[in-house]
Amino acid sequence: MIRVSNVSKVYQIWHTPLSRLLVPFAFRFLRPFFPDWYESLYRRNCQSVHALQDISFELNRGSSLGIIGLNGSGKSTLLQIVAGTLRPTTGEVVIEGRVAALLELGSGFDPEFTGRENVLVNATILGLTRQELLERYDAIVAFADIGPFIDQPVKTYSSGMVMRLAFAVQVHVDPEVLVVDEALSVGDARFQARALTRIEAILRAGTTLLFVGHDLNVVKAFCDQALLLDGGRIVERGLPEDVIAHYLAHQATSGEPREITGAGFTQSGFGIRRAAITGYGDHAQLAFDDVLNLEIDMELTSAPEHPFLIIDIVDQKGLQLTGRRVAIPHEAGGLKQLRVSVACTFQQGIYRIRMRLVDAPSIELTRLIGRYEGLLSFEMVTDVRDRFTGLFPVPISTEWQ
Repeated sequence: MIRVSNVSKVYQIWHTPLSRLLVPFAFRFLRPFFPDWYESLYRRNCQSVHALQDISFELNRGSSLGIIGLNGSGKSTLLQIVAGTLRPTTGEVVIEGRVAALLELGSGFDPEFTGRENVLVNATILGLTRQELLERYDAIVAFADIGPFIDQPVKTYSSGMVMRLAFAVQVHVDPEVLVVDEALSVGDARFQARALTRIEAILRAGTTLLFVGHDLNVVKAFCDQALLLDGGRIVERGLPEDVIAHYLAHQATSGEPREITGAGFTQSGFGIRRAAITGYGDHAQLAFDDVLNLEIDMELTSAPEHPFLIIDIVDQKGLQLTGRRVAIPHEAGGLKQLRVSVACTFQQGIYRIRMRLVDAPSIELTRLIGRYEGLLSFEMVTDVRDRFTGLFPVPISTEWQ
């Protein structure tokens, strides 16, 4: 769905407005006769800033890629190029399907138009036909939830109301490619929860996601791949947990990030055939200190050279609480069942089991093969706030002096 090939972006920073006028003039008329003089003139009056350098990646239908990195690493520039609002200096970007870009929300609204009029104009620009717009208009207005202000000029809106209305339009165009730049924190907490739920529904429908953000938990929750940018270059790509761990370590050290290879794909003959909670099925209700027993039936007829199963426990917001990498023996072959036991010492609430199949010669070289979400879940029914706070206990000692 997205193919980025050798994309670079160079900005020219001119020292004075006059130099911006005269140096290009000299380039056109004098450079053929005085090439050395022109190069010296250019270096004295202009500075080239490489925002992106030779970026290449592909993203298949239904995949999701999170892009992380420090401020100034080129994340937003890359997203603007992919979305088509910025042209690359070199390279090519090819996108298939309808694109919805959550970049500068509300930037295309006319402040003199009412919210209703802006919805009609914006949805038409995004490619909705008149019939599609009529069918979805009520859902857009209900999702934005700005009440009677929908018939007031946008210039009377608060910034939060503008962003909510723009977000509602973008997520109701049924995009095949969704590009998001730090746009999941719109509105109040109630609206944010609705926004995250809507994004999850869009992804379940098979939409391809390209996400940039500093909220690493959101990257873990929504993305099956991650990419780390530093100085406009790709320095690492792989599973979100591995790339995020490297990113956090890189923030604390001056060492160069290690290269990581691989992108997710589906491989027949190697996958999970069935997963269940022993004695319950796909959902269990457990008390504190109960043992959760999992049965995972796997097909291993064409397993890769270094197969691993990663089992994670995540909370309702997608935050990974704990997990385990399980090596799959080469001699398994055919069908095999793995049994897993987990001591459930979690706070009251609902939790999910996430499973991923990877080919991992080492931690640094991990390739995603299959990802399984929403198969298994469990609910902790015991309220143990009197024993500890948070999601699970850790050893803490106290002593009065």
